[in-house]
Amino acid sequence: MSTGKIGVTSQDLFPIIKKFLYSDHDIFLREIVSNAVDATQKLKTLSSTGEFKGDLGDLKVSVAIDKEAKTITISDNGIGMTQEEIEKYINQIAFSGAEEFMDKYKDQANAIIGHFGLGFYSSFMVSDKVDIISLSHKEGAQAVKWSCEGNPEYTLEEVEKADRGTDIVMHISEDEKEFLEEGRIQDLLNKYCKFLPIEITFGKKKEWKDGKEVVTEEANLINDTTPAWTKKPSDLTEENYKDFYRQLYPMGEEPLFHIHLNVDYPFNLTGILYFPKIKNSVEIQKNKIQLYCNQVFVTDSVEGIVPEFLTLLHGVIDSPDIPLNVSRSYLQSDGNVKKISNHITKKVADSLFDIFKKDREDFENKWDDLRIFVQYGMLSEEKFYDRAKKFMLLKNTDGKYFTTEEYETIVKENQTDKEGNMICLYATNAEEQYTYIDLAKAKGYDVLLMDSQLDNHLINTLEQKTTTTKYVRVDSDVVDKLIQKDEVKASNLTEEQKNDLIPVFNSQLPSEKVNYIVAFESLGAESQPVMITQAEFMRRMKDMAAMNPGMAMYGEMPDSYNLVVNTDHALIENILSDKDDKMGANLTDVNAKLTPLFEERAQLDALKKDKKEDEVPQEEKDKMTEVQKQITEINAEREALLTGFGKDNQIVKQLIDLALLANNMLKGEELAKFVKRSVDMIK
Repeated sequence: MSTGKIGVTSQDLFPIIKKFLYSDHDIFLREIVSNAVDATQKLKTLSSTGEFKGDLGDLKVSVAIDKEAKTITISDNGIGMTQEEIEKYINQIAFSGAEEFMDKYKDQANAIIGHFGLGFYSSFMVSDKVDIISLSHKEGAQAVKWSCEGNPEYTLEEVEKADRGTDIVMHISEDEKEFLEEGRIQDLLNKYCKFLPIEITFGKKKEWKDGKEVVTEEANLINDTTPAWTKKPSDLTEENYKDFYRQLYPMGEEPLFHIHLNVDYPFNLTGILYFPKIKNSVEIQKNKIQLYCNQVFVTDSVEGIVPEFLTLLHGVIDSPDIPLNVSRSYLQSDGNVKKISNHITKKVADSLFDIFKKDREDFENKWDDLRIFVQYGMLSEEKFYDRAKKFMLLKNTDGKYFTTEEYETIVKENQTDKEGNMICLYATNAEEQYTYIDLAKAKGYDVLLMDSQLDNHLINTLEQKTTTTKYVRVDSDVVDKLIQKDEVKASNLTEEQKNDLIPVFNSQLPSEKVNYIVAFESLGAESQPVMITQAEFMRRMKDMAAMNPGMAMYGEMPDSYNLVVNTDHALIENILSDKDDKMGANLTDVNAKLTPLFEERAQLDALKKDKKEDEVPQEEKDKMTEVQKQITEINAEREALLTGFGKDNQIVKQLIDLALLANNMLKGEELAKFVKRSVDMIK
């Protein structure tokens, strides 16, 4: 057995750092500026402990571009480094001075950013050469200059430097010269350094004067060192929260609510989350929550730290306890992440409930903009569902709002069917389904308005949670069958009359991509003569298929509707009378042909009663086949006669078009024909 050490040299590491350590090259600016901020924060810590007794002065970090020299310089007046410290922290890759400092001053150094000791080397991703010029805060220190061209070779020499602190001078390579453009650096500073705790300056402030942009003498300050989330909620007004939102999203519409996160146990977490207005579709506005670590921007892809539905929120989360990968570009899987995620979910739900209790009227006024967010959460997070059911609202077609518990109290007595199920009627469009809503209200029923894109999914979930509550769309059946309490009144038509009317109405029904089934109901003389309904199950499957690719097979199925003929209406009686007047003799002749055939078929059926198939003589089988063929042919003749009558009957066409119109299904050329026909009929 032998032991040893794996050897990793800087020559091996440089190519990895330059190509693979960071997902985006532009992160180099964040890393170098963050190091400068750390150096400044360290000096403040030493001053607070009495170890540094000098004048702190105006602590800041400055960024400067020299296009002619092709350099970017980041300067601080922080703690500085001696020659020994450069050899320790710079020449030993991944030896983190920040972590060592944190261990020593863990009770005072809460805002130190660095952790892995690799940030400085990100400068080589964009540079052919990097210089460090530093003068330590220590009394009698000698300024030194370290230079390296991105290989294991470096130089370290004594130089003159007037002021305490460190200058990082990056000599930008030819293929990275985009970073010598002022606008590019300004954008990156705004992205990564907007809220760093030490002032960051970049050149001079510009303003428009006499129609042109002029440079002022005022330093161009990049950041807000004390953003709203770092303050106590008690120190902020409602206007402060709105101002911070505008700072984050200058072009954004004003949010509905905000939640201030301020946790110090069992992990540290601060932040402010805003509820944006979400219209009547799931506008997945991801990349709107910004994740920070000690005020340093990390990412705006926060799916790992917050549940999926919370990615619809806007705002900021800041936590030093969130585990990051070595380049601080994204989250790493960790037990803390789940704890933080669960806490944020609970905090959001509890805050919404508090807002609901405190000012219900205001909550109701904002519900239409808020509901998709709440519904999304209830559908995707079980723990959120359990909390949200206390403030999730249902709205009826009269514009009144109810919790599910309140709604059950109101409708249970009148809308419970004979099976003991409470039936919640709903409409998806109050105008298009007005006729059906009106019929339901006439029966004393209440109708919910469920026009959100997620309502169909929510209905399924609500039904699973409460098995004795069913949601039924108001146009899915005739009103007497929506909530069945007694036996439905039987139709007063004979089976023969129904069989005659089926081809009559089929003759005028649209045929493209839609299936219609003619049905008969006794709805009362005052109800509509013809109505169109669609079964609840079929509609739900089609609606869900539209949002779920995994259910595409349902979306490809043709739509299927019921054309319900009201057998009590006088117009239906008139159609039957007209049919008898015009087709009576022909139908009598056809029926006369059918009668003996039906009798013969009955006799043949009687002969094979109690016999197995192989015991029936072939002669009888052949005779049955011939009789059935004749019946089929004569029935086809009969159906052709009724179809011809139906095609020529304007009342039939008018009734069907009226039913289609009531369902917003009559359009284009057919609608134009309907209008012309209506005018002709009332001339």
